[in-house]
Amino acid sequence: MQTVISLSESTTVLTALGRRLRSARVARNQTMAVFAARIGVSVPTLRAMERGAPTVQVGAWANALWALDRLEDFATVLAERASLLERARAAAQAPRKRPYTRRTSAR
Repeated sequence: MQTVISLSESTTVLTALGRRLRSARVARNQTMAVFAARIGVSVPTLRAMERGAPTVQVGAWANALWALDRLEDFATVLAERASLLERARAAAQAPRKRPYTRRTSAR
């Protein structure tokens, strides 16, 4: 049985993400108007992002990550993971040893 994230959990995650976005914007000393223009959204949309509103399009978040030079973080959102069985098999395999090579002494 899969665990379903509750609405309150997703709201908490989005609110924290919005707070981090605001902190990053403020740390770069950018006004809402400048940053919103930079990522191609309106000031009210940026305000919604910083509040953690679930209605903001994912493209706006991708643009914000790009503007903050953090777009690579977006790639980890649904990154593939090894299954439990694959991880167990990998752990059970002995590490590969280097082949034995005989050294010859220079005479």
